Amino acid sequence: MNALDTVQLELPPTPTTGPSLPLIAGLSRDELAAWCGEHGNPPYRADQIRKWIFGKRVLSFDDMHDLPAALRRQLAESFRLLGTEVARHQVAKDRTEKLLLRLDDGEHLECVLMREPGRATVCISTQVGCAMGCVFCASGLLGVKRNLTVGEILEQILRLDRLLALDERITNVVVMGMGEPLANLRNLFPALATLNEKGGLGLGARRITVSTVGLPDKMAELADADVPWHLAVSLHAPNDTLRTQIVPVNKNIGIEAILKAADAYFEKTGRRVTYEYVLLSGINDQPEHARELAQLLHGRNAHVNLIPMNAVAPLEIHGSSTPRTDDFIHTLTDRGINATVRKRKGADIDAACGQLRLKELA
Repeated sequence: MNALDTVQLELPPTPTTGPSLPLIAGLSRDELAAWCGEHGNPPYRADQIRKWIFGKRVLSFDDMHDLPAALRRQLAESFRLLGTEVARHQVAKDRTEKLLLRLDDGEHLECVLMREPGRATVCISTQVGCAMGCVFCASGLLGVKRNLTVGEILEQILRLDRLLALDERITNVVVMGMGEPLANLRNLFPALATLNEKGGLGLGARRITVSTVGLPDKMAELADADVPWHLAVSLHAPNDTLRTQIVPVNKNIGIEAILKAADAYFEKTGRRVTYEYVLLSGINDQPEHARELAQLLHGRNAHVNLIPMNAVAPLEIHGSSTPRTDDFIHTLTDRGINATVRKRKGADIDAACGQLRLKELA
């Protein structure tokens, strides 16, 4: 089996422990309107229902008080509004909140709410586990189990949105949680459409970031959608030898192909690509790595997001020191590369992706 075999772009259907009603969030506006028509209700009821789901934070169909009682009964008999169970809910000192959600089949996923003044960003997952095998990440330690459905992707938004105060709203979505988003494009595309639609979450495409380890064919497919989502590529190394050590699936992909696909994405959408780079002490944080990264990205309209590593208990790898991080970013900026260091959020609540799930399954 080669490295690309582990990507598993076509995972088996979602297993279930028994019959269950579908998640209503997984329906598009047109699908919901068609259901309304089939059940003797005018199509405009679909817009009212979606307003309650995505705009008014209701917890049951009974709360949708401007719908006829008969329609509310039909909804309850046909769908679930929320289908997950909150297995764990952690709140950090900086008000970051993390949920571990238990799914129908007993699997778990993670999602996070991060607060800044005037800004509320949610980070969501697209798979149960991950097949990429990045050496610093807890998400892939148990491999990948399955893709999330459209409804399961969007339910994370619904759960996190209901943690906000009345005067707060979600302003940004980052698809950077568990899993490789581009390995689940079939379900990610309709979920992104709902996030973007006025009748859904109503977020502009520029407020939605999709992260990838770098799957060139899927990056091209994302570009062909011709929607200016923000693309973030998890690079983590300036050369193929080192990147393959850190990101094993790089073996049969290569940085050159990833950069070519990223350049094409920029040309197609006009959106500057961000390159994520987790700084690992003694591994990819040396001065020569910074110089090589600057040379690699020279002449590109790119942004480097340096990420301090959150400690993961089973791993012996550690994040870089603050002085080393400062030296690295200065080397980049002195050579004309736009770079910033991501703020650490929720460090006291198992903030690293996959950590909480790993603890639950230990």
